[in-house]
Parts: sequence; C-alpha cells; structure tokens
Amino acid sequence: MRLLKVFLTVCLMCVMQALVGQNVKTKENAVDNNKSVKIGLLISDEKAEAALYGAEIAISEANENGGFYNKPFQLVVRSMEGPWGTGSKQAVNLIFDEEVWAIMGSHDGRNAHLVEQVTTKAHIVFLSAWATDPTLSQAFTPWYFSCVPNDNQQADMLIEEAFVKRKLSRVAVISENGYDSKQSLNSFLKKTKISGFSDPLKLVYDNTEQNCSALLDQISKANVNCVILFGLPSSSLKLVQQIQQKGMNLNLFGTLSLLDEKELSDQDLKRYEGVVMLTSGHWLSTRGSGFIEEFQTTYGLMPGAVAAYAYDGMNIIIEAIKNAGLNRDSIQKSMAGIKYEGVTGLIQFDNKGNRINAGQLMEIKNGHPEIHMCIAP
Repeated sequence: MRLLKVFLTVCLMCVMQALVGQNVKTKENAVDNNKSVKIGLLISDEKAEAALYGAEIAISEANENGGFYNKPFQLVVRSMEGPWGTGSKQAVNLIFDEEVWAIMGSHDGRNAHLVEQVTTKAHIVFLSAWATDPTLSQAFTPWYFSCVPNDNQQADMLIEEAFVKRKLSRVAVISENGYDSKQSLNSFLKKTKISGFSDPLKLVYDNTEQNCSALLDQISKANVNCVILFGLPSSSLKLVQQIQQKGMNLNLFGTLSLLDEKELSDQDLKRYEGVVMLTSGHWLSTRGSGFIEEFQTTYGLMPGAVAAYAYDGMNIIIEAIKNAGLNRDSIQKSMAGIKYEGVTGLIQFDNKGNRINAGQLMEIKNGHPEIHMCIAP
C-alpha cells in the first residue's frame, strides 16, 4: 500500500510538471488584456466560508478605493475538495486558465505542498493563510510566503511559556491522527528535545469518541500538571469541557488550529476558559474593529481566526500588486519586502517566506481573550 501511494504521488507530480512546463513559456510574458486583476483563492471545501468571506471583504475594500488603476480586483475561488491531488489541478487551472496574478491558500498542509510545487514551477506567488507546516518554507522557493505562525514558531512559544516561564515539568501532549495535528506535534517534540527538556507524555485522541474518560484517567495517573492540545476545536472542546467537569487542576495550552471557526462558534470560544492558545495580534481588538463591523454587517457573523488571516493575506497580495504592477517577478519581490499592519498584527517575511514575529499567546479569561506578550521568533 505504501509503495502504491509513493508511485501514485510520483505520477501525479510528473503530470503536474508536464502541464506546467507546457504552459509556462507561453504564459510567463503574457500581456494582460483582462478587464480585472484576478487573484486566486484555494479553500479546503465548499463549506470553508470563513476564508472566502475574509478574502471577499479585502477585495471589496480594495475596489472601493479604486482597485488597480481603476481596474477592479477579482477573486477567483476554487475548492480542493475531492481526490488527493485536486489541489494541484485547481492551482494549474487558476494559473493558466484564469491567469491569476497570485494565489492564496486557506487549507491543510498536505494540499499546500502540492500547490507550492505548481506555483514554484510557474513562478507565481503562493501565500498560505492557514497551513502551518514548517517544511513548506524548507523548499527554499522564493515564491512561497506564509502569514500564519508555523509549527516551529508555535512550539517555541509554547515551550517558553510552559517550561521556562511557568516551570511546568510534568507535561502531556494530546494529538489527533490528522496530518496537520501530527506535524504540529512532531515540531513540538523536536523543539522540546533540542531545548533539553524531558519528553512529555504522548497521547492520541480519537475524535469519534464522545467520552474522554480513558484519556483523562491516563493523565491523572501520570500526575501531569500541563496538557497541550494539538487538534481541532471539535475534539479539543470535548477534552477541555470534561477536564473542567472533573475539576482537574491543569495548565491547558493549544495551537492555532483550536481557533478554526468552521467548528468554533462565538460561544464555543468562551468554553476555552483558562486555555492559552496561539494567535497573531488579535482581530477582536480595537485595531480590527472596522473589519469586525464590516464582516458582521455583510455576513451576520463574528469573524474568527481563519477569516482574519484570509483578510490580511488577501490585503498583502493586493498591496504587493499595487506596488509592483502586473508582473509576477515584481510581485514576488514586492511580497518579500512588504511591511503591512493588519488585523493580525504587523506582517513581514524572512528570506524563506515565514512571517517574522509571527505570533502571541492568547488566554481566555472570563469568556474574553487576553493577549500575552510572548512573541514568536
């Protein structure tokens, strides 16, 4: 089975490279005769409305301010839902059929790798507005950027807060079986080892289980004083709620993935009482009041983390295009040197496309988020 998967992966990459190779020579110097400036958005599935809404508001605001020399920006959206590899096909479609000038992605790390390979071959900017897999920037391609704290940056912040500041030594980590959760956990374990701290108790959570008793019994027997969650809100909220119901006196931490509003309502956020999570700035502060008001007026919802990063990500791309003009190489250079103050804070990139000073810690106190001053490197 593993050999078959490797074979299919190689075949898929060969097909994608062939498609890109055939088109890149004829498209790379194409003159823009369109009536709009197209920007691509790749989302995980049709239900991923938060990223779409955040990006739509950014496009709308840019067009209200004159667009690109009175030419409107146009958002072209594609869903990556379907068989594995759909993301590559959709990226090819956006680049060569729709002729977008840049692509933003709000989806998982596995699909982000596929999109990165296509955009690198085609020489077009790809900005990740949700995937946190640190290996995306390790390909050393100048076309990749990320406006979210990656797993290594998140691990550094969690280790600093839990091990150094709070001096917690009996730590358990709980992860789901998904790709992103396991990648995030692996980053944390590697960073923990490099930092010279003891290996934490490693536990896996089955999201299909409604009762966490067996897992909580293991935590209790191990006499841990800290639990770090690597997963989605659907599972993490169950764990937090049952920990609270049992009156377990634990320091609780979680990664950025806990804030995915696809599974997290406004009321659910309050259920994370006492949990310290990763974020960037905070979109619910006065800095993001205009964004919040417009989001609520337009969609009747409060924006969450996914919408906030998508909003900032799309604004960065728009800013880069305005600064650079309609030339893909110039857009890449503009992105590399950008300095943008968004609703998730100041956004700048290092030479690998990672966001500099990417994150902060946020703790839910009395149902409201409070920002800690811990900053990621």
